[in-house]
Amino acid sequence: MATEAPAAAMDLVARTEARRQESSASLDSKERAKLGQYFTPAPAADFIVSLARLDEAEPIRVLDPGAGAGSLTASVVARILRLRPGARISVTACEIDPQLHDTLAATLADCVSTAQEAGGHVETNLVRGDFIEWATQAEGLFGEAPGPFDLVIMNPPYKKLAAGSHARRAVTAACTETSNLYSAFMALGVHLLAPGGQLVAITPRSFANGPYFRPFRRYFLDRMHIDRVHVFEARNKVFADTDVLQENVIFSATRTDSLDRGPVTVSTSQSYSGDVRSRVVLYEEMVHPADAEYFIHISADEEDAQLAATHSGLAAALPEVGLQVSTGRVVDFRSKEHLRPDPVEGAVPLIYPLHMRDGGISWPVPGAKKNNAIMLNADTEKMTFPAGHYVVVKRLSSKEEKRRVVAVVFDSDVTECERIGFENHVNVYHDGGQGLPKDVARGLCLWLNSTLLDRLIRRFSGHTQVNATDLRNLRYPSREQLSKMGQGWDGGEWLAQEKIDEVVERNI
Repeated sequence: MATEAPAAAMDLVARTEARRQESSASLDSKERAKLGQYFTPAPAADFIVSLARLDEAEPIRVLDPGAGAGSLTASVVARILRLRPGARISVTACEIDPQLHDTLAATLADCVSTAQEAGGHVETNLVRGDFIEWATQAEGLFGEAPGPFDLVIMNPPYKKLAAGSHARRAVTAACTETSNLYSAFMALGVHLLAPGGQLVAITPRSFANGPYFRPFRRYFLDRMHIDRVHVFEARNKVFADTDVLQENVIFSATRTDSLDRGPVTVSTSQSYSGDVRSRVVLYEEMVHPADAEYFIHISADEEDAQLAATHSGLAAALPEVGLQVSTGRVVDFRSKEHLRPDPVEGAVPLIYPLHMRDGGISWPVPGAKKNNAIMLNADTEKMTFPAGHYVVVKRLSSKEEKRRVVAVVFDSDVTECERIGFENHVNVYHDGGQGLPKDVARGLCLWLNSTLLDRLIRRFSGHTQVNATDLRNLRYPSREQLSKMGQGWDGGEWLAQEKIDEVVERNI
């Protein structure tokens, strides 16, 4: 019987993949987007499952939230049966989409019969409903709370959670505040793990940094030891038959109360079928002990590690440079009565991303969809800054942008004004609410637009949003170095990328 187990397991995965492809082709794409569904192809599922540590304790209790067609479940069961044909396995699979219930039920039944053929035993529980609702209920249908589980394996849905939604409140009450479905699934997965249990997931990389995921990171890192992280170099090959373009990572982590944190294996490949390169890093390199933001730094290779060393070797944190960075103070939809489409008497410039061009500000932009000015009065003065030199950074960079950070200098010698309003879609570097010295502003602009800075920020940021918190957590050249950089650009014609990089490298 044992010799038949590998073949039976392979057949199980193949049959499940056929069901997945059929379901993927038949489901409405708009409905899938509404639910944040992205199915897991069989090669990806097998790769994800390969990161799981399948202990010999039995029965092994497995949870697959957002199971879809059951690809991850089938891969887990198949792998266990290949390792231990007589294994006993308990599987709970949750799926909210009723169109997938019959498909998932067929996969679970296939798992049961395949195990019987191999001499093992699989028992299944199909939860036909919302995973969050099921996971956060005080007691199940039989008077018992869900879990605990030895292995939680997931490809969770990607979608924002509305601030006042029932689901978001339920997750907050159960474990932690979080703003996205995928991090909510991860948090509840941790919540349902047995001590020593393992979570294996493929998710967007965006949880690793930024203020929105800070409570989640703290909850996660306080309870879990990250064992391995895998990074894909080609993000569009992970879900080849979908439109997913997020930078995805696969990670495995173990539930532990121990404060001792061992090394982490970080690996990388072009896709799940490519050659895998791996390295071992100290846990403190990935999660800096003194970091109140709990950023997760993923150094995929030696080049990344060298970048990390370069970053830590920079002269100063932002307060040591004597600068601050803030999100623009003008929230346009809250200040509609004060906004003007064009400059008028009594108004001052209002700067949006559309005004940022080639290292400087192009203002006004006649006929723009956004306003160009804000009236200066008692209500708006606190929203504005005095005339001076400021460095302005887009909060959202498009996927087409060559650099993650796009920065320009606002120069009141060029855009003459009494005060300036910066809209909420930009970040602004200032000195205690005042402008910066001209050379420091220009040097900071060059630094932020450099290839080196772009590589540094991409190390820990997997999304196109550039938050003020991210910028505050970077290290910077000294104020003197920034000033010398600024002397390399006279504020006239914007420099080519090669020249920017040359000026930066010469001064640091």
